[in-house]
Amino acid sequence: MAELVRVRRLTDQEGQRLQQIVRRGSTSSVRYRRAMMLLASAGGNRVPVIAQLVQADEDTVRDVIHRFDDVGLACLDPRWAGGRPRLLSTDDEDFVIQTATTRPAKLGQPFTRWSLRKLVAYLRKVHGRVIRIGREALRGLLARRGVTFQRTKTWKESPDPDREVKLDRIEEVLDRFPDRAFAFDEFGPLGIRPTAGSGWAARKHPDRVPATYHRTHGVRYFHGCYSVGDDRLWGLNRRKKGAANTLAALKSIRAARPDGAPIYVILDNLSAHKGADIRRWAKKHKVELCFTPAYASWANPIEAHFGPLRQFTIANSHHPNHPVQTRALHAYLRWRNANARHRDALAAERKERARIRSEKGICWGGRPLTTAA
Repeated sequence: MAELVRVRRLTDQEGQRLQQIVRRGSTSSVRYRRAMMLLASAGGNRVPVIAQLVQADEDTVRDVIHRFDDVGLACLDPRWAGGRPRLLSTDDEDFVIQTATTRPAKLGQPFTRWSLRKLVAYLRKVHGRVIRIGREALRGLLARRGVTFQRTKTWKESPDPDREVKLDRIEEVLDRFPDRAFAFDEFGPLGIRPTAGSGWAARKHPDRVPATYHRTHGVRYFHGCYSVGDDRLWGLNRRKKGAANTLAALKSIRAARPDGAPIYVILDNLSAHKGADIRRWAKKHKVELCFTPAYASWANPIEAHFGPLRQFTIANSHHPNHPVQTRALHAYLRWRNANARHRDALAAERKERARIRSEKGICWGGRPLTTAA
């Protein structure tokens, strides 16, 4: 049996960057789709599920995963071909990149960052080496090598002493028990305001949504539950995060597997996720809580599915109130689950589970599909 294709374990910086691109979107659709592929793979989603999620060919997903394993986040940018031959040698280009990514103060220059003009001037008079390159050629070289002009940022390494142990356990659960693996997380805050998005329209005549300055509706949080084996997403909007809402979500997940066998729920380290009442209930009902390491919520399989949720229910919307917003969100979930790719081997199990699902499970996930009744 061929080995399953999965992205290598992400570093904290890689996971946070991919999560940022998926949640906030990107000006490049290529970067957004590729980031979603990688984040979904890191969360334990299989290649067929990822291909359905991003509407791409399965071989394309595999190529992106292998490319990331080779070059890291540089795989997010497409490789364009064409143009005249390079005038600089590979060694010259390496020197330019090394200089551009070195703080000017370390090279004896009286400033804290390079501009293109300053960098070009420095390269032409650097001691022992003269490189003649124009500003636009330099701009293209930097872009080709993945060096961009960015804001300086702080970063966080996971301080969790059990980081590797937790990630190993999550990977083991997703590999050995995919049909009994679930994920839970909150998505939000969701406010009532016109939200910009994108869509097809006549040239220079985009759709418009009104501006508003009076937002008196408060916010909601979508408490999402995801079945890894079934590729099924459901949830409910609540006014706030809290242990009671978390426990209700876990009970909904437990109701999806009413046979009493152990199940595994992957979730982050929010305090509302690990109270004493939740731990007692989980132990009593054979629910193992698999917590992601601190600052590593990207390891949660549900994270990759929140991106489309924002793109197709929040972006480009103008909901008048929270009930309307909630109905729109649940309508999208019903459409998503009806069109998700399911394994044929799980068809009979889905029908039986839909028949015996408890009333609370129906409330959380919407009415069962007619095809699964």
